[in-house]
Amino acid sequence: MRLATFRTGKVFILYDADSLCDANGAPQIAPSTFDPDHWRRQGLITGEAPGRGASLFLDVGGAEWVLRPYRRGGLAARVSASRYLWTGVERSRSFHECRLTAHLFSLGLPAPRPVAAVATRHGPTYEAALVTVRLPAARALAERLHDADEALLARVGATVRRFHDAGLDHVDLNARNLLVDDAERVWLIDFDRCRLRRPGKWQAANLERLDRSLTKFNAAPAMAAIRRGYASHA
Repeated sequence: MRLATFRTGKVFILYDADSLCDANGAPQIAPSTFDPDHWRRQGLITGEAPGRGASLFLDVGGAEWVLRPYRRGGLAARVSASRYLWTGVERSRSFHECRLTAHLFSLGLPAPRPVAAVATRHGPTYEAALVTVRLPAARALAERLHDADEALLARVGATVRRFHDAGLDHVDLNARNLLVDDAERVWLIDFDRCRLRRPGKWQAANLERLDRSLTKFNAAPAMAAIRRGYASHA
């Protein structure tokens, strides 16, 4: 994967040049790519995922993308639901997540392929969005907990361990950010604010966060099988 940057005015775009045409220095992507209304007008939105950012599923002809605008939560959302403090394009949440996702994807880990990220500057603030390739026929683990057997839960644990072994501290490890496709393969998504770290207490903190998530879905007993799968992948 070869990431390249493109700028037009106050809009900064980071994109996968291997999958998007960039002949003559003009990538096959534009600011409108990150505008939900652009896709609505064309009738190419096929659905959306739950969550703060209301990720949209896009039909791009022969493939599907996921468009996820960045949205603030908590008290910060009262000031602005979609704007963040500008400290440089490479420090924007979208560029950071796109580069991290590309790194994980390049390692052969079960992470979605990034398509592009955008950061649009508004003076001292910016808005951002990320586009990734949609994982086909994948459902959130939260939707599978009622029929998840020991083998699937063990694969969940083994998958988390693979990312941990690669140094990924996933700060929002929960049952919605783990997906299961129709081949029963487990994927991990949403690397916003995540980072690569040396081994430490953060691995246990990630697992404890997942444990709390399972409890919210009335599936606390599933964590025992996940921990066994995690341990067995050492």
